[in-house]
Amino acid sequence: MATGVPNNTAIANHNKKRPGDNDDYYNSMIISKKPGSAAAKEDPVAALASARHEFGEHGGVNMSIEASATFTVMEPETMRRLFSGELGADRDYFIYSRHFNPTVLNLGRLMAAMEGTEAAYCTASGMSAISSVLLQLVGAGGHIVASQTLYGGTHALLTHFLPRACGITTSFVDICDHAAVKAAIVEGKTKVVYFESVSNPTLTVADIPEMCRIAHDKGVIVVVDNTFAPVVISPARLGADVVVHSISKYISGGADIIAGAICGPASLVNSMMDLHQGSLMLLGPTMNAKVAFELSERIPHLGLRMKEHCGRALEFAKRMKRLGLKVIYPGLEDHPQHELLKSICSQQYGYGGILCVDMETEDRANRLMYQLQNCTQFGYMAVSLGYYETLMSCSGSSTSSEMSEEEKTRAGISPGLVRMSIGYSGTLEQKWAQFEKALAKLQDVKFNVRHI
Repeated sequence: MATGVPNNTAIANHNKKRPGDNDDYYNSMIISKKPGSAAAKEDPVAALASARHEFGEHGGVNMSIEASATFTVMEPETMRRLFSGELGADRDYFIYSRHFNPTVLNLGRLMAAMEGTEAAYCTASGMSAISSVLLQLVGAGGHIVASQTLYGGTHALLTHFLPRACGITTSFVDICDHAAVKAAIVEGKTKVVYFESVSNPTLTVADIPEMCRIAHDKGVIVVVDNTFAPVVISPARLGADVVVHSISKYISGGADIIAGAICGPASLVNSMMDLHQGSLMLLGPTMNAKVAFELSERIPHLGLRMKEHCGRALEFAKRMKRLGLKVIYPGLEDHPQHELLKSICSQQYGYGGILCVDMETEDRANRLMYQLQNCTQFGYMAVSLGYYETLMSCSGSSTSSEMSEEEKTRAGISPGLVRMSIGYSGTLEQKWAQFEKALAKLQDVKFNVRHI
């Protein structure tokens, strides 16, 4: 298969080292990246454009899909060398598509280029990416420090599943309280500090450079979920060791694919594909090659799409605020982390495509969403984000429903918090007119927007 310039070749020989052999494995994970370095300022879209380009088998501008589940060898001795780890995907040797597949590997190269990491591996879902990387990095009886505001599924994994299945415990902290983060790290036991670059759903922005400094000073690995802010924020360029994504969201953009990604050092990816102890290899959250091909065709437009998502979200947030609504959006100057976000984001792409409107009660939130979907066609009541249409959900009773009422209160999730993933279909003025019309209808039923 013909290839272009082989930049960002992501995978080293697998099976070279197994996790848990000694503490050097964890120490080797911590990569020093200073926010002021050239890498920190690299444009993720420019990095994507410089990544290795795969051409088709017959010279097509698009790569061919390698749909084979298993791969042949010319000599019997080659198979022995494959299973012993002497030969691997870095030299175009493949065994079985649960291990490495050329088409999925190419998507991983693109993800690594975008996030500025050595390597990336793409999985069947975002949750499989999160669970696999945590199981690889944290052994039985280990400890995690995590943000108290996380996607509900991640919170449930850390609160219920990992303690029950593996004896892995988590301390949840306010990541804006750096003293609390530092105090929660137990030297010799804490293996990972985990948080979201922009929290779901409260849109709290993490001070990634400072969080990395705190964790690395204690010898702890930093894992960041960057699902809400691809190309807007580059956590690895700011010091994070590992970046995870639900590719189902902005990177896919079509609300038609479930997928995830783990971006980090080649040593991590190789360890996760180890034939004997690799969490990805043995748990098997394999991405289908046809899905990887589709996603590889969508990533080149991601920067353009994010600009439009973010631009509209900022404009809508400003207008909603002028109407007297309680709006949460990190692009607004009154957001507590607005200046922080400006200092760490790629401002040419904006401040994120998600905003929240706090209606205070679930009933008010539901009435607003009903009008927006069923009466004015502003958007759809649905979970997820990154779609070209606006998607709305009341977070407390949907994507954060796994949390208890006390946990939601601690995380700052109001019962009436409406999360909106702003789309780009139609014109901005057309969609704004639909929003205003919905508010007018609420006023018709004696619901005064100015007293929200």
